[in-house]
Amino acid sequence: MKRLKYFIIGLASLAVVITACEEFLTREPIGVLDQNVLASAKGVDALLIAAYANLDGYVGWSFGMAPWQSAATNWVFGDVYADDAYKGTEPGDQPQINPIERYEHDATNDYMNGKWRAVYDGISRCNDVIVVANKADDIPDADKNRIIAEARFLRAHYHFDIKKVFGNVVFMDEVAVENGDFYKPNDSDIWPNIEADFQFAIDNLPATQAEVGRATSWAAKAYLAKVHMHQGDNAAAKPLLLDVVNNGPFALNAEYHTNFRTDGNNSSEAIFSLQTSINDGSGEGANGNYGEILNSPHGGTAPGGCCGFYQPSQNLVNAFQTDANGLPLLDTFNDSDVTNDDGLNSSDPFTEHTGNLDPRLDWTVGRRGIPYLDHGDHPGADWIRQQSYGGPYSPIKRMFYKAEENSNENAGGWGGVTTAINYEFIRLPDVMLMLAECHVEDNELPQALALVNQIRARAANPDGFVKESDGVTPAANYVINEYPAFADQAFARKAVRFERRLELGMEGHRFFDLARYGTAESTINTYLAKAAQSRTYLQGASFSAHNVLQPIPQQAIDDSSVDGVPTLIQNPGY
Repeated sequence: MKRLKYFIIGLASLAVVITACEEFLTREPIGVLDQNVLASAKGVDALLIAAYANLDGYVGWSFGMAPWQSAATNWVFGDVYADDAYKGTEPGDQPQINPIERYEHDATNDYMNGKWRAVYDGISRCNDVIVVANKADDIPDADKNRIIAEARFLRAHYHFDIKKVFGNVVFMDEVAVENGDFYKPNDSDIWPNIEADFQFAIDNLPATQAEVGRATSWAAKAYLAKVHMHQGDNAAAKPLLLDVVNNGPFALNAEYHTNFRTDGNNSSEAIFSLQTSINDGSGEGANGNYGEILNSPHGGTAPGGCCGFYQPSQNLVNAFQTDANGLPLLDTFNDSDVTNDDGLNSSDPFTEHTGNLDPRLDWTVGRRGIPYLDHGDHPGADWIRQQSYGGPYSPIKRMFYKAEENSNENAGGWGGVTTAINYEFIRLPDVMLMLAECHVEDNELPQALALVNQIRARAANPDGFVKESDGVTPAANYVINEYPAFADQAFARKAVRFERRLELGMEGHRFFDLARYGTAESTINTYLAKAAQSRTYLQGASFSAHNVLQPIPQQAIDDSSVDGVPTLIQNPGY
């Protein structure tokens, strides 16, 4: 049978061998697609597993693509590209990120090509499922509808992901596959296609699935709402968000940090997650969160051991300061810095910040003198690869506990580790805060206030504070309270947006939020003006309007040529 091929990715479509029933998503996708072999219930399920497997963005080293270029978390495109994180480490490691962080990159940057190819490979796998499912004659209609709905949900997820990053992209569906229509231009609005896929998933997926990790109708509703929010269509998003929040089977975890450890995988807060595993025979932890393998503290005693990337920014840390009433400093948070040890050796004396702080800070950022999970206090420079470059902080979300070594972390072949901590593409607070945005724009301030305060009340639970070694004493001066009221619509809008940053910090959402707010240019240039004072490599950097979209990879444009004329066109400004 023909091999399905997209010029967009330049990869042969990947399929799987049919295996006996094992745990969902732990089967290794290998082999070559042959519709004669796979047009059966077992074959289609194997193809569907391959489509899920691509959610982590890891499509293998053989194509010259590093998994961190296309990480599920979007840590480069969502946070380093905004004001939440620095690239970190040192200038010479992964230097392709350097011009991205300075907004000086072009279409030849490896990270553009890596992201593009990985996502379109996922889309290819989804279309394989649909094409082959429609040829299989041993699948009952109800099961076939559910399978196709899962494939279309995943296809919408992948298209949404690449749409957020590149903007002017191609929608590839099973019709294009069947017709061999691979040279499609990127001059059409694909939002309606994404919406249609998610709506099909809503209409044909069950509310719950027997196997954890499979898409549900609730996940599709949350995604469709988010798609509407990214288009500024709050009116279409609002009823979906209300349904998920008020009628869905979701609830906030009692403690904030539950979301970022193995024990919290698939918790009541998780709406749709990347399923990860280690010690499953995949080799080098390939089914762990491989896109995050660079993002550990760096140094001989540091957990993870490699490589010092994705260091939280001072701007993000400052955002967690609170006033005497335990409320955020919405306008003045960056006027003064949370005390840090920038420029100090670990052996130098250091006094920690004594001012009021939101307790979510120390579950989001590793900083000197504060317990780093159960690995002991963060020592500062000894765990930082090059403090003068990347600053004094370490990432901590999705880091394993010392007590979980060998059970929740798996060493890679060159020293980094992957973990079995899921990444939540959408969790309940994300949905709650989008709903709060809708209430604000409709001037329903009490309803918006109630949602924000639910999230702040959970953060204020003292059982969930980072504690000193005695397990009792809070590790810092945590002071957080609920808002008494929103004074007016403008204040409410600012508070809700600020709460998203605090709640979802270092989860890959920040830039995409700024882009949909229409505030990316002003916010990032304000950030750069101060950040360049301590991170000198940012001096002279600036964000322009065209930087809201990434450049279409030059390789994709070249490969799209028909009779020497590219069918893909570059985004403006590149």
